[in-house]
Amino acid sequence: MTNKEKYKLAFSVLHSSRIVSMEEERMMIMKKKARFQAAAAAIAVCLAFAGGGSIAYAADLGGIQWKVQVWIHGDPTDADLIYNPEGTYSLSFQTKDGSVESVQGGGVAIEADGSERPLSKEELLDELDQPMVEYNEDGTVWVYYRDQKMDITDQFKDGICYVKISNGGETLYMTVKYQDGWSTSPHKYVEPNALD
Repeated sequence: MTNKEKYKLAFSVLHSSRIVSMEEERMMIMKKKARFQAAAAAIAVCLAFAGGGSIAYAADLGGIQWKVQVWIHGDPTDADLIYNPEGTYSLSFQTKDGSVESVQGGGVAIEADGSERPLSKEELLDELDQPMVEYNEDGTVWVYYRDQKMDITDQFKDGICYVKISNGGETLYMTVKYQDGWSTSPHKYVEPNALD
């Protein structure tokens, strides 16, 4: 079953008199799930976009390259971000031990008519500025969001954890399904069955 079919199935049972706001929230959830799956498959690293720098064309990779600052495990880190118009990205950064790590990902947006399109660079940068979940070898589970680090290992009940994250004037409601995805919303916690 493709992601598109999963999204349609997951949201086919939703009905509301607030069609416009539910459609916006549905699109946001679908975008996040697609990005989270791609990021989790690549590597469990906390990324959040914090600022831009100089722009240069990366001819060998066919995309646009920026020097950006991202949050890695709650620490600001300089990185090279290469965006491709197909909605994919590659992010390279130096770790504390001096090695260079790369993360690739991407995503699609689901339009109101059900069609898919690649994320724009602005949407991609916005998506990188979202909380990330990391499962460690020692069994602990951490949420990273900008300069915040939270151990949520003991907060799971029946495989689901609800986390409220605040950063300045912004509050996000995060639903985490143990080792099976997560989603955020600025309005309310997402129902766990929407993550299937």
